[in-house]
Amino acid sequence: MTAARTIPFIIATIFLDAVGFGIIMPVLPQLVMEVGELDLPRAIEVGAWIGLVMAVATFIASPLLGNLSDHFGRRRILLLSLAGLAIDYALLTIVETLPWLFVARALSGIFGGSYAAAQAAIADITAPEERARNFSFVGAAFGVGFVAGPVIGGFLGEMSPRAPFVVAALLAAANMFYGYFIFPETLPVSRRRRFDWRRANPLGAWRSMRALPGMGGVASVLVLWQIASLVYPMTWSFYCMAQLGWTPGMIGASLAVVGVMIALGQIFLVGPMVRRFGERDAATLGLMVAVGIFIGYAFVKSTLGAFLLLLPIAFQSPVQPSLMALMSRRASADTQGEVQGISAMAMGLGQIAAPMLLTGTMAYFTAEGAPVHFPGAAFIVAALFGLAAVAMLRRLPRVTRGHEDGPPPGDQMPPSVTA
Repeated sequence: MTAARTIPFIIATIFLDAVGFGIIMPVLPQLVMEVGELDLPRAIEVGAWIGLVMAVATFIASPLLGNLSDHFGRRRILLLSLAGLAIDYALLTIVETLPWLFVARALSGIFGGSYAAAQAAIADITAPEERARNFSFVGAAFGVGFVAGPVIGGFLGEMSPRAPFVVAALLAAANMFYGYFIFPETLPVSRRRRFDWRRANPLGAWRSMRALPGMGGVASVLVLWQIASLVYPMTWSFYCMAQLGWTPGMIGASLAVVGVMIALGQIFLVGPMVRRFGERDAATLGLMVAVGIFIGYAFVKSTLGAFLLLLPIAFQSPVQPSLMALMSRRASADTQGEVQGISAMAMGLGQIAAPMLLTGTMAYFTAEGAPVHFPGAAFIVAALFGLAAVAMLRRLPRVTRGHEDGPPPGDQMPPSVTA
């Protein structure tokens, strides 16, 4: 009964969080120009700094909220975070200066750190061998919400640059009230632990991570993968214009295809692949598919080829849920929130590093004085980080079948995997 009420709420929370984040994207440049009285080039630069501030806030808040959820329980932290997001979006409807805009987006990053508590709630009620499948539902919710958000935001932005924030505030508030009446506590008092400030910050979380066998390796893979996968949200629109000459409508259509493929992969491929190969090998296969797609986009020149490359994106879906499950297995019952906070912190670290590595590389190779015009350069960088993630993941200790990251007992692993 608890699972039947918890998982739908967590999926709704992640979906609405993604919609709330994406709904703002189409109007944020216009809002920056309005409150800062800036032209477009300067607004783009300020927007990059706003994104960095938000990423840093998430990086700091994730281990804090994860540890708080280990002490107070998941329900209280998630509901407070949703209330904070609703207030934050409401603030964005009235901000009139750039400093307040920075403050509002920093709050978005802080309350968005509740992702750790949401993942921990799933780990609380799910058997280890089922966690990758349930984490995949979260990934599907995020993927669909991330695509739906910009579409809704673009439509509302035609009315007013503030209209998307009103809707985002209402969505967050509605989800908070939904959770208040539906979402049960998933962490019993007997499994809670005392809150410790020394563990509830990035440095303390790093120390805690190193104390758990194998955790540092999985977290490092997650950082590398996060940097590689961010090539899509950070460069896609610019890449499609520079490399393929697409219009905004074509870019929107491609994003819709991405969302559909991510959702299909998370729902229909993650469970079977993890059961067949185990989490470690399923993640490896997904990473290799992703690297192949990155290399393809670096050099593709036709619209047909670009859309065909979108189709296998579904097969990279096992990467993130499998890595999350590997981290969750290395946590005890009273540290699930802390470990999910570490995973969110790892992703935040990737978000901090990615703009310079990906967007900066693309900007260099598309500038007027570039040694060679190469809009796909960012995808080469992403491929290199993907290969580094594969190499690090394969260095993780091999675990025997039926334990930890192997497939459940009774499943047969092909010789090529067990060898």
